[in-house]
Amino acid sequence: MKLLIVSGLSGSGKSIALETLEDCGYYCIDNLPITLLEDVINHVMLVDKKLYAKTAIGIDARNQSGSLANFPDSLSLIRDKGIICDVIFMQAEEATLLKRYSETRRRHPLTDLNVPLKEALKIERDMLTPIARHASVVIDTSRTHYHQLRELIREQIGERDTKQISLQFQSFGFKHGVPLDADFVFDARSLPNPYWIPELRGLTGKDQPVMDFLKQQDLVSEFFRDITDFLQRWIPRFEAEGRSYLTVALGCTGGQHRSVYLVDALVGQFKRDYFNVIVRHRELH
Repeated sequence: MKLLIVSGLSGSGKSIALETLEDCGYYCIDNLPITLLEDVINHVMLVDKKLYAKTAIGIDARNQSGSLANFPDSLSLIRDKGIICDVIFMQAEEATLLKRYSETRRRHPLTDLNVPLKEALKIERDMLTPIARHASVVIDTSRTHYHQLRELIREQIGERDTKQISLQFQSFGFKHGVPLDADFVFDARSLPNPYWIPELRGLTGKDQPVMDFLKQQDLVSEFFRDITDFLQRWIPRFEAEGRSYLTVALGCTGGQHRSVYLVDALVGQFKRDYFNVIVRHRELH
């Protein structure tokens, strides 16, 4: 049996995640009080193991802060019963959340006459810290739209092979901020930059002229080998510790050329040995 606990900040896309998981065959329950989690395990999931073989439960700040503090104990209880349990925590930058609430005009669950939205977001982040600390995977949706998030959930969570670690390789531009959900971040800004070649400036790392240029650079080849050697050495150790997900991010200045090329090259390299390999080019979208 498998249980996914989906949590995160209000406005970060938890509802979209649960909808997507439902489409992937999960039985989904939203806004479950943590105090009822043990009852759901004992009197629902374990009673009908076939129906609830894949279950996803949404838990968020609508719970009382006291029960959220007890989340680590609840997680240990679940795993002691032999249920595979992963925790997915979703977040976004404060500016993004403020913009989303402004556009939708929805009310944040923690706001009232005395608590403005910005303060509610801070309170919520603090309340959810006990869950975030035990997250198997963190997803930052600051620059992810609806369809991208659904695709990411399907690839990384909903339809993955649970017997092998899921690897996500992501390109990004440092001028747009470092991904908050990355386990490893590599900086490719010291490599030769196609941007300074006029005929390559408007292209990306997916275009053949840019790929040909970067393939000819010894520094690029050396950088690629070093990252590959590092990951080949350490990924098995993460697997041995029971990690289900690993996100590797490579950044250059704008996220258009060097990081895109290198991420695609790494995906090609690691797809030979790992079934669950996902690619995401953040700035190309």
